Amino acid sequence: MPQIASTVVLVLLALAATTAAQGPLQSDLRAQFERRLQDIADGVDGVVGYVVEDLTAGARVAARHEREPFPTASAIKVPVMYELIRQADEGRLRLDVAAPLDRAQVVGGSGVLQHLTTPALSLRDHAALMMIVSDNTSTNIIIDAVGMGNVTARMRTLGMGDVLLRRKMMDAEAVRRGDENVASPASLLRSTVMLWKGEGLSESGRDVARGILRLVPGAIRGAVPARVVVYSKTGSLDAVRAETAVVDLPGAPFGLAVMTTYLKDDAAGTRAIGEIAAAAFAYFERLASGGRYGRRQ
Repeated sequence: MPQIASTVVLVLLALAATTAAQGPLQSDLRAQFERRLQDIADGVDGVVGYVVEDLTAGARVAARHEREPFPTASAIKVPVMYELIRQADEGRLRLDVAAPLDRAQVVGGSGVLQHLTTPALSLRDHAALMMIVSDNTSTNIIIDAVGMGNVTARMRTLGMGDVLLRRKMMDAEAVRRGDENVASPASLLRSTVMLWKGEGLSESGRDVARGILRLVPGAIRGAVPARVVVYSKTGSLDAVRAETAVVDLPGAPFGLAVMTTYLKDDAAGTRAIGEIAAAAFAYFERLASGGRYGRRQ
């Protein structure tokens, strides 16, 4: 209990320091930003959760339903990738040993392997396919390699107990049982930031993750100028859209995760993710370039 109390005190002190560093002008800008995100979320016929984090200060800037589990769709592949690289760093598996594809492992949905003829691919290759084109067959091969239970267990030990990998991709029977893959916006973003920072990973493992995540297309990538590097992953199912990213804005890197569900219109969920990302970029870009008084440098 004393250790927990000390941790809470440190968190409160960090938040207080962040607030103190903001003058009334910056606080007003932040309040406008928070209202803008609320307006975007309120305009969606469905449920929207999000979290936006200042990665320099390590502080939450805006949040809505940040601790509530949402269906992740393919965004669950971020924790899967973390477990893959972590096990490679631990020497439990090798990323660069190619093996022929067993056609019995091929599943439908997103991806390209279902259309190819028995290629020989390494786990690193499967990781690239899993993230960049969201290949479900590659994802299942990686899940088999690392062990499904190990993904959830790892996340739990790292403080992300609401990340639950309950089924492989395209497992219709598991879906009928209600075994959905879920995570909260806060935990989904946390797993993304850990890959970006390389927390618990070797430098080479971090570089593998960054090299792949920066190639993933999505609504967040589309909302940010091409000159800025974005490390992201998307997810989509019927009535569900989710996306998580680190936006490496020079001078003001930030992270965000947006998760939507119960959507009446799936496209509205995608639009909301892009609008939230655009608003976040505008907020952080002005802080980075405006100095103490907001005059663009």
